[in-house]
Amino acid sequence: QVQLVESGGGLVQAGGSLRLSCAASGRTFNNYDMAWFRQAPGLARKFVAGIRSNGQITEYTSTVKGRFAISRNDAENTLYLQMNSLTPYAPAVYYCAATRNFGGLAMGLSEYQYWGQGTQVTVSS
Repeated sequence: QVQLVESGGGLVQAGGSLRLSCAASGRTFNNYDMAWFRQAPGLARKFVAGIRSNGQITEYTSTVKGRFAISRNDAENTLYLQMNSLTPYAPAVYYCAATRNFGGLAMGLSEYQYWGQGTQVTVSS
């Protein structure tokens, strides 16, 4: 299995930045596509950003494009999400996810087999 542990969440002022990290262990990290999802209270878990196993292809939901950046460091088995220009929003839990994918970059919740425990992000005004 792949074990995933997120860190870096917390409270930040509007306009500020956070960097989330996801440490992976178990199977070979560089064989997996990785993604970040987020879930606000009462809402469905939604795709935020994804990156292919080779690190060359990324995808973002339109609401974060230009402000967020996903990256991976395979030598450290770590996935990152840099979040800039944060705007006030209800607290949301961000989840790291992994999938062994042979097609295009997956953006569906059901396409990911491994998940972290989540880390909460709150943006205040």
